Amino acid sequence: MTTMPSFRSRLAEGQPLLGTMITLPSAAVAEILSDAGFDWLFIDGEHGPLQTQDILAMLQAVGDRTPCLVRVPAAGEVAIKTVLDLGAEGIIVPQVNTAEQAANVVQWARYAPQGSRGVGLARAHGYGRRFKEYVETANERTVVVVQAEHIQAVENIEAIVKVPGVDAVLLGPYDLSASLGKMGQIDDPTVIAAIDRVTEVCQRAKMPLGYFGVTAAAVQPFIDRGYTLITAGVDTVLLAHAAGQMLKQLRKS
Repeated sequence: MTTMPSFRSRLAEGQPLLGTMITLPSAAVAEILSDAGFDWLFIDGEHGPLQTQDILAMLQAVGDRTPCLVRVPAAGEVAIKTVLDLGAEGIIVPQVNTAEQAANVVQWARYAPQGSRGVGLARAHGYGRRFKEYVETANERTVVVVQAEHIQAVENIEAIVKVPGVDAVLLGPYDLSASLGKMGQIDDPTVIAAIDRVTEVCQRAKMPLGYFGVTAAAVQPFIDRGYTLITAGVDTVLLAHAAGQMLKQLRKS
């Protein structure tokens, strides 16, 4: 029986991985988007109303069909441990601005001796039935993505990409623009220069790069630049757009 390569190994190999973002507290939405055929799902626990129980229900609905990375609210040990114990394939951590912060994130996401992740019995461990199997493979499978979304992260990006255990850097253009006093002006030359620096340093270090955009057109330029961890669209926007398009067609008839 052939074992499918892990999401982490596919990321390291530079495979294009297309995902979309889930913000609604609905297991059905997660299930529908999983069935749509995305390579992965970005469950957003930072912005919006998602609680631990919502994230658990989403992971249960998706099962093993589609890898799910959960964005935690902040770089904190408890939040990271909680979503990994729920069975997330990995974490996305916002506002990682220094190598020290990145190293802490990796520590909290890995079991000893590579880290200091707390040991419990939860869904990830088959509620105890697959504890040994999970603990033996978790360090090799768990994906750690840090977000570069502040000018401080840009300034420290060379040190951040050298932290062992960081699997990808996800660019956050809107927060980055805000940190530069250019809120939402992602085409401003100062913002573009910061993005270019992150891109250049990561690609030189062979660090996979991620990007989020609301539309396919928004992410395509970054795919063309070699970004591979792609988040295109948000559940709310996809729903609103589809509804609006249908109404427009009906009102023309």
